[in-house]
Amino acid sequence: MKNYTIGWLPGDGIGVDVMEATRIVLDKLGLNAQYLHGDIGWECWRKEGDAFPQRTIDLLGRVDAAMFGAITSKPVKAAEAELEPALRGTGLVYRSPIVRMRQMFDLYICLRPCKAYAGNPLNFKENIDLVVFRENTEDLYAGVEFHPVPQELSATLSRLSKPFAPFKDLTPDEYAVSCKINTKKSSERIARAAFAFAKKAGRKKVTVVHKANVVRATDGLFFDEAKKVAKDYPEIALDDANVDAICMWLLKNPFNYEVLVAPNLYGDIISDLAAQMVGGLGFGCSGNIGTKLAVFEPSHGSAPKYAGQYKVNPIATILAAKMMLDWLGETAMGTRLEEATAEVIREGKVRTYDMGGNHTTLGMARAIGERL
Repeated sequence: MKNYTIGWLPGDGIGVDVMEATRIVLDKLGLNAQYLHGDIGWECWRKEGDAFPQRTIDLLGRVDAAMFGAITSKPVKAAEAELEPALRGTGLVYRSPIVRMRQMFDLYICLRPCKAYAGNPLNFKENIDLVVFRENTEDLYAGVEFHPVPQELSATLSRLSKPFAPFKDLTPDEYAVSCKINTKKSSERIARAAFAFAKKAGRKKVTVVHKANVVRATDGLFFDEAKKVAKDYPEIALDDANVDAICMWLLKNPFNYEVLVAPNLYGDIISDLAAQMVGGLGFGCSGNIGTKLAVFEPSHGSAPKYAGQYKVNPIATILAAKMMLDWLGETAMGTRLEEATAEVIREGKVRTYDMGGNHTTLGMARAIGERL
């Protein structure tokens, strides 16, 4: 077996707890790996003014893959208020380190499987098994935002856009602008990733999620590129749905969907909804995947009030480790890990608090480890 170098980024809050649990199962599995700690998150921001310091960026440039726990994010003013006094008022602006990471390393695929494991008391319905492909680098997460709005931007929008007329006389601090940017390149490649996955996994349909009937320019471009890609996969059915409608249809007819592909914001929304149908964010694993690097994480946040209590469910992070193993080519190990996790869920003897039990984060990990 290859000796891997794995970036290990616990982050904040319960990220530390669930990553500790995940090391238990990876060590029991016998993955031949060196784990390199990376600093990231709220304490880095508070003390250094940078939630994603250069040393961690450098680390990610030399690893085979990385595991990431969770980070705390707060609005701009609240974030500045928590900086060390010497750093306040120096022009530092907080931005999510995971969003920066995705863009910096071109981790353009956010892959989020949503699978209902038998015996999970939190399942909405049994046998749900769908996958969300979320474009991971642009859309409303591009970070091109203005508040207050520069006068030159207001003047340009007034000149170029008739629908901007109701806003043209507002003062700069009376409104804000966030730019939704979708490109042909990124829309095409996330759609292609979804269709390629469907073909390889034997799935018959890909559903494109958009709002092109209202957001005509950006979502229209996204949908058009997906339709072009679909022509290269005649054996895969192309379906589409507006983002608001899909939230209803997923709940009503979850078995009608196999693979969903969406721009960044919509993908974030529908993957959380889908995760809730298979047990909640404690089961929501996620992969940020590029051509040279992939970073795997639970899709939940840092839940600071539970930090260090070891109450939360580590299965999302453990299943993210399974995704990492698959990406590294260690598919047999990944299968073993998933089967052990599924067995613990099915037996129902070990359950964390969210599942109606009283076992700890580490207790769940040890139970899974015993079956490896």
